[in-house]
Amino acid sequence: MTARAAAPPAPASLTTPRVAAALLALALGGFAIGTTEFVTMGLLPDIAAGTGVDIPTAGHVISAYALGVVVGAPVLAALGARLPRRGVLVGLAAVLLAGSALSAVAPGPTALLLARFVSGLPHGAYLGVASLVAASLVPPTLRGRAVSTVMLGLAVATVAGVPAATWLGQTLGWRAAYWAVVVLAALTVVAVLAVVPSTPGDRDATVRTELGALRRPQVLITLAVGTVGFGGMFAVYSYVAPLATEVTGLSRSAVPWVLFAFGVGGVLGTALGGRLADVALFRSLVGTLVALAVLLTLLAPAAGSGPTLLAGIFLVAVSASTLVVCLQLRLMEVAGEAQMLGAALNHSALNAANALGAWLGGVVIAAGYGYTAPSLVGAGLAGLGLVALAAGALLRRRELTRSRELQRSREARAVPAG
Repeated sequence: MTARAAAPPAPASLTTPRVAAALLALALGGFAIGTTEFVTMGLLPDIAAGTGVDIPTAGHVISAYALGVVVGAPVLAALGARLPRRGVLVGLAAVLLAGSALSAVAPGPTALLLARFVSGLPHGAYLGVASLVAASLVPPTLRGRAVSTVMLGLAVATVAGVPAATWLGQTLGWRAAYWAVVVLAALTVVAVLAVVPSTPGDRDATVRTELGALRRPQVLITLAVGTVGFGGMFAVYSYVAPLATEVTGLSRSAVPWVLFAFGVGGVLGTALGGRLADVALFRSLVGTLVALAVLLTLLAPAAGSGPTLLAGIFLVAVSASTLVVCLQLRLMEVAGEAQMLGAALNHSALNAANALGAWLGGVVIAAGYGYTAPSLVGAGLAGLGLVALAAGALLRRRELTRSRELQRSREARAVPAG
């Protein structure tokens, strides 16, 4: 962390009433974002039927949302770096509200694509700014856990928000799920205004200095890890509903339970990720990617029965959610002076992963390889993420070696001759 990321003296605990209330308010926004992002996957067959397209084509609305995140995270974070952070959070929650309302009233597939793109714009910037605010409220030794608390909003959404909204969409029509997100976004605006401390923006920040983070090799490598490695999870999760019904043989009413298993694993992984990151960040990144690659490989045979599918989805969620938190903190660490952009870029990368995974999953399904094929594609993507991470480790080793050599050279020049 740089000096710019530091804040005034912070409470020594995450459980003080003021800090707890602020973190819960920030997490509520993550809950709304997680619900609107993932409920589309659970309702994909319903959306396809309601808009008159097939399931692989309906999967494009997932990619449209992800593209909105990819575009919105760097642009909105760079533009908002100088602004008071609480005000930025409120504005971003308002955009989420508007995008979700447009999704609920979209008359056809094209309008829905555009509405989902708008809904995705505030995703990365909101979670990035919320992570910075959360980190500023606690001592450095607790930053991983503070950030993971904010991320728990996303994870709890997959346990409660997504299954509930999926049930609502199946019962009252898929549009009802997006109206539920409108309510959640409105509650986020109220909660942030009520309990999140007013925090100033960075007066020295400019769009140019923020975008300068994109010139840092470690930032780019970490983004590649998130985009490719995490794409493996989305290759599977994007088509989890037809996987459960067409391969495992479960009924449509069982799909929310599959999503619930994913959500429980996500909560556990998110909480675990903050603690692991506070202990050994880089090694935790390596371990979670290895676990994700192995678990995705095993998911194809696990889909043969309901219990093994639930167990596989649960374990994939644990490893993937741990990875999210570690990537978030890694980007905040390597972004240098561009703290807001660095924090936001994680979600840009993850939603590029969303678009990539959903697209590749749709490609292999459309090619006739079946609904288990995306899990093997996902395992390959996680393996490519490990390759990118290895490249980052080699680069870091060279940087440290060069730094030591320069230091020894300076010390040698400083020693008086004879």
